[in-house]
Amino acid sequence: MSSEILAPMPGTIIQVHVKPGDDVIEGQEMLVLEAMKMENPIVATTAGKVKEVNIAVDDKVATNQVLLSFE
Repeated sequence: MSSEILAPMPGTIIQVHVKPGDDVIEGQEMLVLEAMKMENPIVATTAGKVKEVNIAVDDKVATNQVLLSFE
């Protein structure tokens, strides 16, 4: 089963901590989204392996945009 992490709000990606192939655990911080001058950590909702990273540092994202997927 594959899962996707979506942007909860529009903003700018300021940190990316994972790459394809990385194993993640539930609750692990995968990236940081800056919105309205606040840093919002985006964490894994379940354990798995990162399949695809669709963003990079300084990318602007929209609400519900797919940030990354894992299996």
